[in-house]
Amino acid sequence: MKDGDEVKALVTMMRKRRRHVCILLPSKQHMDCTVTVSSRGREVLNVVLKQLGVSDLQVFGLAVVRDNEYLFLDLEQKLSNYFGRRWNMGSLAVPFILFLRVQYYVESGLLILSSKVQQLYYTELRQTVLRSQSRHQEALFFQLAASALQAEIGDREQREWSEGEKKHKYRNYFLPEDYFPSWLIKHRGRDFLLQHGPVLHDELSGLTRSQAMLQFIKEASGLQDGAVTFYRMKEEKKKLRSLILLGVAVKGVHIYREVGGKLCLLYDFSWTDVDRFTVQGCRFEIAAVASLCLPKLVYYTPSAFHSKHILRHLSDSHRFHMNTRDALSCIRQLEDVQDRHHYKEAYVCDTAQLSQRLSCSNLTSSTSDCSAAARAATAQPGEEEEEEDGVAPSEADMLLLDESEEDFVDDPAEVPWLAELLQSTSVVRPLILSSPRWAAVTMEMKQVLWRRAEEGEPVD
Repeated sequence: MKDGDEVKALVTMMRKRRRHVCILLPSKQHMDCTVTVSSRGREVLNVVLKQLGVSDLQVFGLAVVRDNEYLFLDLEQKLSNYFGRRWNMGSLAVPFILFLRVQYYVESGLLILSSKVQQLYYTELRQTVLRSQSRHQEALFFQLAASALQAEIGDREQREWSEGEKKHKYRNYFLPEDYFPSWLIKHRGRDFLLQHGPVLHDELSGLTRSQAMLQFIKEASGLQDGAVTFYRMKEEKKKLRSLILLGVAVKGVHIYREVGGKLCLLYDFSWTDVDRFTVQGCRFEIAAVASLCLPKLVYYTPSAFHSKHILRHLSDSHRFHMNTRDALSCIRQLEDVQDRHHYKEAYVCDTAQLSQRLSCSNLTSSTSDCSAAARAATAQPGEEEEEEDGVAPSEADMLLLDESEEDFVDDPAEVPWLAELLQSTSVVRPLILSSPRWAAVTMEMKQVLWRRAEEGEPVD
């Protein structure tokens, strides 16, 4: 009897030390895992990798919501640092929520090696585009809608339609709410989008769904607030509202001010424009290179916890940019060659060999490797693990951006292997880098607007 009581007590103790974590995916699906009280983010990531059946998430990270903002986990830190007292008092009955989100945006989907990860990236980017407020890029939203329709529906059935059938067909063809931001639907009207959306979609006839998805990813990188992770900041520490947004983008950092619900761009820094980022508690400083003759920018984050994680995200994003720029350069060269010669044949790519070579080049290096380098540069000897928000006022973290001293992940002399590989004809999977088809489409849209103006209909 005594032994039985001891077993029950042991089981009860083990249950108390376990926590239920739910990971929400961009596809609105979720994964569940059980971890111990002392588990770290790395353990949760390993569960996600296993359940997705991939070896590397490349551009994704695990995030937690703090003060209505997504902050990416340091995978080597304990989960208790992110969930606080709730974690220590929790049980298996109440799940702790994490989010799998894009941590590094790319200009070309070809940099994402796994088709599953590429699909997740596309899915999150689709939702981001629908929330976009880039009203000055209206034509781009039509292009993006056409690419998304081709990626999700494929070629539209072609046949002759009567006028009555056309109207019915358009109304049952797609929902504007699934492909256009709400402000654009209100601005143009559903009928306008239902009428002209299919015209642009037809321009992409012949593209496979995977090719259309790659085209969507490429186009979305040109959207001002599309491929960007935003963090809210204040210009003065005592201000109640955070009207400054720092955007971590593909090529650098954008600074916006929110005015009347709209984003006004204040500064657009490439990575080479920034000399350093410095963090001290809530204080967040951005120093541009001397040649720009700009004063030091000082903003305030909600907490020291936010500051450290934003700095780490900037460090990792810069490293990712450096690690992928040579491969991206080769991809662009191939696209330029195709555009100049208007090739219609497909490039064939040995994806297994491409994956192996890119992996050997550390293109898929994990977030923790980048973070470890940033921590090593700022850690003090004998420094103990910090509490959730514990930063002494005298301590400051600094990130210097000097691209001239960065180590190249790909030896410049060996980069041509990527071009040779993409142009080889040894395997199965065709990979078409589509040439721009939008000149004629843009002219057609202009003609529609001119015609409406001549007929006395409002153009706006």
